[in-house]
Amino acid sequence: MRSVGLAFNAKFEQWMFLIIPGSLVLGFFFSSHVQRFVPAVPYLFAYVTLTMAIGCGLEQLRAVLRRPGVLVLTFVLSHVLSPLIAYGIGWLCFGADSPYVVGLVLFTIIPLGVSTVLWVGMSGGSIPLMLAMVVIDSALSPIVVPGGVHLLFHQAVDTNAGAMIGDLLLIIVVPTAIGVTLYELSKGRIQAIVKPFAAPLSKLCFVAVVLLNAAAIAPYTEQLSGDLLRLVPLSLAMVGICYAVGYFGTMFYRNDELQVTVSYATGMRNISLGIVLAMSYFSPLTAVPVVLSILIQQPLATVHHYILRKLHKSTAGAES
Repeated sequence: MRSVGLAFNAKFEQWMFLIIPGSLVLGFFFSSHVQRFVPAVPYLFAYVTLTMAIGCGLEQLRAVLRRPGVLVLTFVLSHVLSPLIAYGIGWLCFGADSPYVVGLVLFTIIPLGVSTVLWVGMSGGSIPLMLAMVVIDSALSPIVVPGGVHLLFHQAVDTNAGAMIGDLLLIIVVPTAIGVTLYELSKGRIQAIVKPFAAPLSKLCFVAVVLLNAAAIAPYTEQLSGDLLRLVPLSLAMVGICYAVGYFGTMFYRNDELQVTVSYATGMRNISLGIVLAMSYFSPLTAVPVVLSILIQQPLATVHHYILRKLHKSTAGAES
């Protein structure tokens, strides 16, 4: 049974470039049938976080906090440089007063996504670093999101900080605390013991999260048809730029693990929060780039994973 689980896990990672986009398509086509399961997304996220956290101990987390420069650099790349690039691109394409510009910027200032942890783990990045950044960034989001929008557009955003903190506790803090505790109690042995069962289930939960979020967005896509020809390539370019900002912004470290981690951090954002903010606090036109970017970030994560594997193989070959 253990070998079956590990084999499934390996096959999933091998075919992930088809599985994730396929999950998005299925979510759209069967949205009316699966929408009732959308409230389960935070719990599925929580399990994915727990699976990642059981590979982290207190010493690893302390090591992350002893390198505050990496954390600060990631937040600057994610929430300062990326929004400025988004603002500039949007301004050139639509003009400063366009709601689409607000939407492009909003995608870059919502907090880092917890699903990033899974991609970082599969791509050889640092899970403790990614977990620490997600927790800290999410905790700061009630200040960062409304503050960023106000600074660039002088528009107030009334985020529900209480609900946001509640989601943060459920999705990240509690499962991370449980995972680290289990790691410490088992003296680091638990991950190897449970991996044949926990890892495949984590992959299935991740697929379910992608599918259910696509189903949640599906009812809003009808209003996008008039602007898709311009907005789809622009949103695709913006998400790709966010991945590149993290990768090239940390190139001077000459550390593959760090580049993988930060590039995913800057490229992927909190899906659920992005949808809530876009639909609740802005006009439908403003929500369009956010929805498109959220849809695009998962397929591009698959492409990014493939590129990173190629880059690391070529680097290893050159060094040998």
